Amino acid sequence: MKIAISGSTGMVGRYLKDYLGVEVIGLTREILADDESLLNALKDCDGIINLAGATISKKWTDSYKKELYESRIQTTKKIVNALGKLDNKPKVFISTSAVGIYEDGFSSSEKEAIYGNDFLANLAKDWEKEALRAKNELGIKTTIFRFGVVLSKSGGALKQMELPFKLGLGGKIGNGKNIISWIHIKDLAKAIKLALNEDIKDDIYNLTSPNSISNEAFSKELASALNRPMFFTIPVFVLKLKLKEGVTVLTSSVDAKPKKLLDNGFKFEYPLLKEALSDIYS
Repeated sequence: MKIAISGSTGMVGRYLKDYLGVEVIGLTREILADDESLLNALKDCDGIINLAGATISKKWTDSYKKELYESRIQTTKKIVNALGKLDNKPKVFISTSAVGIYEDGFSSSEKEAIYGNDFLANLAKDWEKEALRAKNELGIKTTIFRFGVVLSKSGGALKQMELPFKLGLGGKIGNGKNIISWIHIKDLAKAIKLALNEDIKDDIYNLTSPNSISNEAFSKELASALNRPMFFTIPVFVLKLKLKEGVTVLTSSVDAKPKKLLDNGFKFEYPLLKEALSDIYS
C-alpha cells in the first residue's frame, strides 16, 4: 500500500509513518505549493491522510488566525482539487477536524450534536466541508476524524501542560470544571488504520476516549504521573494575556463522545486517563 500524508512532519504524522508500516509520501509545503509536484506525489496512492494545519496552541493574533484557517482549508482544497485531476483516484481520503466544532458546555456525540459558532467551531465546519468534496464531488470514500486533545510522549499539548508541573507550579485552570476530551495517540493511530484499510465505514467520527475528564481531575492525574505537587490555580486572565482568543483551547468545555467508533466495535487500549499517562510516562 502507498499513501500520502500532509502534515507528515507533525507529531501525529511522524507516529503514523512508523505505525502504519506502508510506503508513505510526505506532502511537504514545497510539494503543496506546486500543482505539478502535488499531482505527481498523489499519483498511484491508495489512500490520503490529511493532517495539515498550524498549531492552535499559540497566541491568536488576527494574522495567526488567518494562518490557522489557510493552513487547513486552503491545503485541503488544494489536495481535493488535485485528486479530481487524477485518472486513478485513491480509494480512501482521511481528513482531520476537531471536537472544537461543538458548542462549549455540552456533551455531544456525532449523532446528537450541538455545534458552536465561535472561530474554532467555524474553522472546523469549513475544514470538514472542504474535505467532504472528495466524497460528494469525486466519489472517494471519505472519513473525517474529530480529534480531541492528543496525548503523546513526543510532543503536542501534553508537553506544554507538563512543564509547569515539572517546575512545581502545576495546577488546574480557573475553576477546573471544564471538560477535556482526549485521546491516546496509539488509539488515534489504530482508528486511522482501520479507516485506511476500510475496516470501518467512511463517516465522521469523534476520535476521543469514551471517558472525558474535568480539567481539575486531569491536572491531578498528570501531577500524579509526574510525581509532582499540584498546589496552584492558574487564573484564566493570565493565559488570556499570553494566548488572546486562543485561550479557548484551554478553557472550553467539550464532552465529545465517540459513539460511532463504539458502535463499530472499536476497542480502546487506553480508555482511562490514568492508564494513558502511565503508558506515556513509564
